[in-house]
Amino acid sequence: MLFASFTPLIYPEGDETKKPWADVYCELTDRDKVKKVCEDSLQDYNVMNRAKKMDLVLFTDAIEHIVKIHRVITTELGHALLIGVGGSGRKSLTELATFIAVYTIEVLEMVKGYSFTDWREDMKNKLFFASGYEGAPYVFLFSDTQIINESFVEDINNILNNGEIPNLYNAEDYGNIIESVKEANKLNPDFKAIADDNNAVYNVFVKNARNNIHLVLAMSPIGDDFKRRLRMFPSLVNCCAIDWFLPWPQEALSSVATVFLS
Repeated sequence: MLFASFTPLIYPEGDETKKPWADVYCELTDRDKVKKVCEDSLQDYNVMNRAKKMDLVLFTDAIEHIVKIHRVITTELGHALLIGVGGSGRKSLTELATFIAVYTIEVLEMVKGYSFTDWREDMKNKLFFASGYEGAPYVFLFSDTQIINESFVEDINNILNNGEIPNLYNAEDYGNIIESVKEANKLNPDFKAIADDNNAVYNVFVKNARNNIHLVLAMSPIGDDFKRRLRMFPSLVNCCAIDWFLPWPQEALSSVATVFLS
């Protein structure tokens, strides 16, 4: 059984001649329609992202993963841990699920010499400032191949646990946060009551960031590093919905072969 809100399948008074209600969480009983929605979304994604076009075959198992990831990231404080080997489609399906949800996805480019200082700057500028100021939902896609410093995982654990990273901002950052939040809310009548309380204004920023950041972690179960990280950072399990990417079944492999050979 699959449930999601991005495929309209509930009709007013049960009359299928009428326009279905949009954005209603329901059971996806019409799998052909779900597949059509996913394929259309993939086509739209490729039109809008020609530089990183995804050539995917959306067989049943892949669609199920898209539905699961979409459901998690559109849930309040929803985070996902995708467990599977490299090449199993974790990143591509996350990008498509994020596109369907109309969220912004952030994937860090870690060039040679990337340091912990660079990581902290990226956390501030590309994730927390963007989501905290704008109040827009962001998906941060992070894989275990990007862990060049174990402190990265500690920061991820803190985001999962309490929605922020300790000691991330300096005095100048704090001042910029206060001014930016005030500017973003100057037309909000409810904000005027707390506008002169900097601590309350900062808490608005923290709440916005926490509510709008959704982590999707792609990790491989192979090796001892995975087990060790789960023991050291329990929020990777406690605060994430786990989606196992098992080996693709024969039906999936046949679907891919059929599409490419044709």
